[in-house]
Amino acid sequence: MSMIAAETGWSKNTVSLALRGDPQIPASTREAIRLVADRLGYRPNAVVSQLMAQLRSSQTARFQAKLALVNAHRDPKAFRTHATIPAYVQGCERRAEKLGYSFDPFWLHDPKLKAESWIRVLRTRGIKGLILVGMMDQNHLPPHLRPVWENFPCVVTGVRTRDPALSFSCVDHHNLTVSAFAQALALGYQRPALVIEERIDRLVEGRFSGAMLTAQQALPRARRVPAFLQIDRARTERGVFYDWFDRHRPDVLLSLYNVVFPWLKEHGLRIPRDVGVIQLEWRASHAEISGMNQHNDAVGEAAVDLVVSQIHHNETGIPVFPRATLIGASWVDGESVRPQTARRPAVAART
Repeated sequence: MSMIAAETGWSKNTVSLALRGDPQIPASTREAIRLVADRLGYRPNAVVSQLMAQLRSSQTARFQAKLALVNAHRDPKAFRTHATIPAYVQGCERRAEKLGYSFDPFWLHDPKLKAESWIRVLRTRGIKGLILVGMMDQNHLPPHLRPVWENFPCVVTGVRTRDPALSFSCVDHHNLTVSAFAQALALGYQRPALVIEERIDRLVEGRFSGAMLTAQQALPRARRVPAFLQIDRARTERGVFYDWFDRHRPDVLLSLYNVVFPWLKEHGLRIPRDVGVIQLEWRASHAEISGMNQHNDAVGEAAVDLVVSQIHHNETGIPVFPRATLIGASWVDGESVRPQTARRPAVAART
C-alpha cells in the first residue's frame, strides 16, 4: 500500500479507499490507482480484508451515496398498496440504511420520464445506481429508457429482464415449486396440481411448470395431473376451471392465486377436507393459508448488495454477464391443507 501511495502521490487512505472501489474517490482516480497497483503486482490479503470488513460492519454506517428506487409496476402507488411489492421495498430500505445509502423514488411508467432528462436528474442528485422493483406482468424495459441502463449500475428484483438483460435478485422459483410439491406429498396428498396463469409462468421462463414436471417424475403416471394454465380466462369463464378439475381430480392445488378459494367453494368443495390449497407466495395478510414464504424482503436486500457491488467495482452499464442472486423460500403451515398429524414420508413408488 505504501509503495502504491509513493508511486501515485496519493495518501495511503486514498489508495485504500480507491482499491475498495469507494465512490467517494473519483472514478478517474480509482482507475489510475488500480493501474499502478496492477503494475506493482498488488494483491489484497484475504485475512486482513476479512478482518477490516468485520470491523467496518460493527460500526455505524456513514452516508455513502444515493440510490434510485424505481417503481416498475403499472400502478404508481404499488410501493404502498400492492399485496407483495412493499416487502421488496422494506428489504431494500433496510439494507441500504445499513450500508449508508439512501433512496430517491421514481416511477418507471411516468409518461414524463425521458432518458436524457432522467440521466440529468440522477447525476444532479448524486445517484449512483438504480434498483427496479415491481415488474409483475412483463420482463422488457421501456426501449426509450435504454440510455439510463447504459449509464448506471442497475439491478432488477423479482424477474429476469430481457432486452436488456440486467443483473437481478429473485426467489428461486424452481426450488420453491419442488419444495411445495414435497410438502404436499409429505402431508399425504396423492395428486398435486399446479394452477397458474401461463403468462406468469412465461414471465419466469417456465420455472413453475418446469419444476412441477420435474417433481412429478417421482409419481406414477396415473397420478401426474397436468397444470391448469388459464387463470385469466377462468375469471370470466369459470367452467374451464371446473371442467379441468372434474376431469383430473387433483387433491391439492399449488397456486399463486387466492381466487381459487371461492372457485372451489362454488364447486361444492370444502377446504381442506375435500381439496387442499398451497399458496406459492404466502402472505402475512392471509396467514391462515398454507404456503411458501418467498422472503421478498430478503430479495430486496440482495438487490441492494448487487448494485452496491457494481458501484464499488465501477461497473456501469448493461452487463455482458448478468449476475443472479436466488433466495430460498420456506414452508408456512396453515389451515388450507391437512393437519400436521396427517404427514407421512414424501416417498412415492414409481411405476
